[in-house]
Amino acid sequence: MSNGVYMVAAKRSAVVPRGGAFANLRPHELATPIVQALLQESALDTAQIDHVVLGNGLSGGGNVARMVGLAAGLPQSVPAITLDSQCCGGMDAVQMGMHMIGAGAAQTVLAGGVESYSTAPRRIARGLNGAPDQEYQRPPFAPDPTQDPDMLDAAAQLAATRRASRAAQEDFAILSHQKAIDASARLHDEIVPIADIDQDQFTRQLSARLCAKLPVLTGDKETGLTAATTAVEADGAGLCLLVSEAMLKAHPQWQDRAVKLCGGISRGSDPAMPALVPIPAIQDVLQQLGLSAADISVIEMMEAFAVQAMACLKETDLPLDRTNLGGGALARGHPIGASGAINLVRLFYELRGLEAGAYGLAAIAGAGGIGSAMVMQK
Repeated sequence: MSNGVYMVAAKRSAVVPRGGAFANLRPHELATPIVQALLQESALDTAQIDHVVLGNGLSGGGNVARMVGLAAGLPQSVPAITLDSQCCGGMDAVQMGMHMIGAGAAQTVLAGGVESYSTAPRRIARGLNGAPDQEYQRPPFAPDPTQDPDMLDAAAQLAATRRASRAAQEDFAILSHQKAIDASARLHDEIVPIADIDQDQFTRQLSARLCAKLPVLTGDKETGLTAATTAVEADGAGLCLLVSEAMLKAHPQWQDRAVKLCGGISRGSDPAMPALVPIPAIQDVLQQLGLSAADISVIEMMEAFAVQAMACLKETDLPLDRTNLGGGALARGHPIGASGAINLVRLFYELRGLEAGAYGLAAIAGAGGIGSAMVMQK
């Protein structure tokens, strides 16, 4: 990149399971308070925002980012883009904002993701050749049905192939919840209260005994997935304020909290095994930056499924004791298009507590066999 790009503020909503306290909030109503909080914290005028880029996967079309910009009181002249790369959308939006600034096309970008499982529209496929219309839960992510498994079934196949025992997956989930509980006080700094909710609603005290009572959702008795080892469908939003090096120099009050965006990569791989796609993305971005797993001080690894995070950490030599220090999606929930952005918000706050020069990495997988990874530096 020809120009340095920095994250100087980041905020998120709490993450709330589908049908919970955010059940009656549309996506723009979830994201608007976060935009306003970022502008207030950074002391920026709305006219200083050059672009809004948001990931979203479930709204059924339209430009959610434009709705957010207008609802937040940004000038009508500020353009907005909504992108859909499913679970990767929030992280990909931040990558897009980074590239806009790096190319000199913008100085200040609001980027992230928002998702409302609760208000997602019902979807009807128009019948062809006289067939009746039919409701569907999700669109196809690959043209060949044999390469387009249900995400739960694909994760169960991964667990069986890797011989990841149910107990090992449950241990991972228990640890995720415990990390979130231990970090609950400091998580308040990054959460914007919405509808009087200022903490993640799914986090709980899990135990091996409780997990053992849960029925298997899919897979076999030895390696099958349960509600404890699968992230719950959820509502939430996360946004980051990205600025150019020139903007950073013009606002010295941001210097002590700025985090540099070193690089980001998106990769594609086998759509039948989507959980593993973060692996080449992580490997490639580290290689591009001349870094190794040992150079990374803190990691935010998406936990759509326990087995997914376990496999990605193992294959990339990233250590568990540096991963998801405030808990992961197993302890929060998974608001699809917002999850990657929420991971980056978490990474921003974890890096702020480290010494200058420390590196952090975030990674996430998406349906259809895509994965994204980003590296940031304190």
